[in-house]
Amino acid sequence: MDKVVAGIVAKALDGGEITAAEIRTLFGVDWRSEEAFLMQHASRKMSEATAKGKGEVHGQVGVDVGPCPKNCEYCSFAAKHGVFPEARVQPTAAIVENCLGLEAAGANAIYLMATAAVALPDYLKIAGEVRAALRPETPLVANVDDFDAAGARALRKAGFAGIYHCVRLGEGQVTAIDPRVRVRTILAAKQAGLLLGTSVGPVGPEHTVEELTATTVLTRDLKPVNSAACRRINIPGLPLTAHGSVKYGRMAHILAVVRLASGYDIVGFGTHEPNGMGAMAGANLFWAEQGANPRDTSEATVRGWTVERARHLLEEAGWEPLAGPSVMFGGGQRP
Repeated sequence: MDKVVAGIVAKALDGGEITAAEIRTLFGVDWRSEEAFLMQHASRKMSEATAKGKGEVHGQVGVDVGPCPKNCEYCSFAAKHGVFPEARVQPTAAIVENCLGLEAAGANAIYLMATAAVALPDYLKIAGEVRAALRPETPLVANVDDFDAAGARALRKAGFAGIYHCVRLGEGQVTAIDPRVRVRTILAAKQAGLLLGTSVGPVGPEHTVEELTATTVLTRDLKPVNSAACRRINIPGLPLTAHGSVKYGRMAHILAVVRLASGYDIVGFGTHEPNGMGAMAGANLFWAEQGANPRDTSEATVRGWTVERARHLLEEAGWEPLAGPSVMFGGGQRP
């Protein structure tokens, strides 16, 4: 056992904040080594302590399909890829029905996901219908384009408990989004009282230890209520697909490093897509999705992760699925 690695892991478990240099050291460990399994065990212990052994499943519904001007290289919605040449917002009644179905199945929070082609006023109008239909205690989470302080206040007023927003790996290079804009949006949301869910991703084999470390530190510094480590889901024909996929065993190692770096202040830690190795390594948050999705070429998500299936996976990994509203997004307290 490498004593340096063991010392860094012990420091994290004792509540110390590990440095960027220490994070780099952990990322550099072979993911099939004894040290990597030590890190995954420690990550699991940290998640169990912060979440009291509970796991959550959050449901997400896609609002629209069509060409998005942000042109993310890994996204099926990117206008330049031509996968969805025609813009179309789903009927509000269908969106509401999907949200209610996820809630009835046991989802602890509901996310509304829209491309950058949907204007915020239109998004808020849909959200109002969803908020009115859901149980009052069910947290509603926005996954939407960047916005300013006024937009953040409008989201809060519309009944959102939080946002899901990330500075993605390669932001500004493989996307048409300035990473500083992403950070400004997150800070505006937090100033308005919205809770933050975020992640390190989408991870591909081409990403370096330096890139992973920088994004991990930034994500931690934004002080989210939940974070995650998620691998890129490749779509045939898109530019980044040529790099291939990160193996789930390697992702369990990456997840463990990000979890240990995040500390005990973050209640929830997720991975996507749901997988048993991630759950054993400390992930206690999965997402079940319906409607359009940037990782699919269908207008309806077809990868099969229902709320029931995700809850079962948590149970198989020794987590107790939470019944009721998300603790991570306010524990049923309406904004």
